[in-house]
Amino acid sequence: MPAAEKGDLIHGLTVKEVDALSKGCLEARQRAYCPYSQFRVGAALLIHPTSTSRFASTATPNADDAPQIILGANVENAAYPVGTCAERVAVGTAVTSFGYGRGDIKAVGVATDLREEHCSPCGMCRQFLREFLELDTPIFMHTSEGKYVVKTMGELLPMSFGPDVLPPPEKLLAQRQEQGNGAK
Repeated sequence: MPAAEKGDLIHGLTVKEVDALSKGCLEARQRAYCPYSQFRVGAALLIHPTSTSRFASTATPNADDAPQIILGANVENAAYPVGTCAERVAVGTAVTSFGYGRGDIKAVGVATDLREEHCSPCGMCRQFLREFLELDTPIFMHTSEGKYVVKTMGELLPMSFGPDVLPPPEKLLAQRQEQGNGAK
């Protein structure tokens, strides 16, 4: 973890934001439900301070201008493919409980119990995160001791397919109709 002075930015985040993100993902890891693999993963999302919830009734201002952090932990199932990764749990919570969406997440933190290695989001989570993150959004990957490495969304998923790549439906339909194979 790089040392930073109080006024320094770490990948565009203040020391206070990085500390809250790190604490959040390490805490979320404790909430994991993983009776089969025993591999605990915690995720934390730092919400942009300027973001507003689509659900006014669920928006809760933080005391003392504390960074808003939303947590998620992996949830396993006896039918292994049915389990859900921590990153997707956190984003699902941000969307359904708080009304946040694309562009509202300023940074992501992920933590596991691995002491020596920094565990990155799996391929499915990378694509899922891509729906909600800008390509320059930092993702902090922590060891169990709290040490981290940082990569951006674009570095973890280069040449990615995301919402900015997908043309509006009416444009796609018009193109297909021009080519003579469009739906009516």
